Amino acid sequence: METWEAITSRRNVRTYTDQPITDENLDRILESARRTPSSMNQQAWEFVVCTDRDQLVELSKVWRGAGHVAGSAATIAMVAPLSNDESARESIQYDLGQATMSIMIAAADLGIGSAHAAVIDQDLARSILGFPEDRFCAWMIALGHPSDRPLKPIKRPTRRAFDDVVHRGGW
Repeated sequence: METWEAITSRRNVRTYTDQPITDENLDRILESARRTPSSMNQQAWEFVVCTDRDQLVELSKVWRGAGHVAGSAATIAMVAPLSNDESARESIQYDLGQATMSIMIAAADLGIGSAHAAVIDQDLARSILGFPEDRFCAWMIALGHPSDRPLKPIKRPTRRAFDDVVHRGGW
């Protein structure tokens, strides 16, 4: 798939087939995350990959909106350092957002669907994933082959009109 096709095909997918994601494809998706630019090249992230069904079911309980994690073929938990510095926290969240899109575009390029989920219950996430006390699980990205329809470019996305959001040279 070309980059533009991956971008225009990507959509949130929350129901998946039972088909596993190959190790080669999962590693490619993870490599896209690892290569994501970050503020001052800090790379203040760790990626915990889960493919075990029982673990995925437990992970789906860290937030009421994370039910799709239970049915995913794999979920990537994004873990980052805790910080008391507001600027550092904002920078980390921005970088994690970039890594999220790298993961989702790389997955779409392979025909793999994705959807993010928040993590509210940090204690439960920590008990499942085993990350240290000085870290938090910021987001999870569920991955799997779409059960409803394959990814393909969306001709009429439900987005605000181009001219409503693009301003050239000023507001």
